[in-house]
Amino acid sequence: MILGENCKRKPNINYPCDWSYKIIGNNVDETLTAIEEVISGLDHKVKPSNVSKTGKYFSFDLTLKVLSEDERNLIFKNLKEHENILMVM
Repeated sequence: MILGENCKRKPNINYPCDWSYKIIGNNVDETLTAIEEVISGLDHKVKPSNVSKTGKYFSFDLTLKVLSEDERNLIFKNLKEHENILMVM
């Protein structure tokens, strides 16, 4: 098997499942508010993760149960597009 072919395969994810997103922002309060706005009404956990060396950027781990790939992708898209969130992984 060639490694390149293996990398193109989609992972097999069984839903529902717990899913984690890494969220990066540059203002703690605004980033946490943005997360709450995007996932309003969904049971979730947010915990601080890292702070950049300069203290300018903060990251959080967001974990919640997703019911489908569509829901997982929609949450990712909405987080990524929020003006107070710099990056989502």
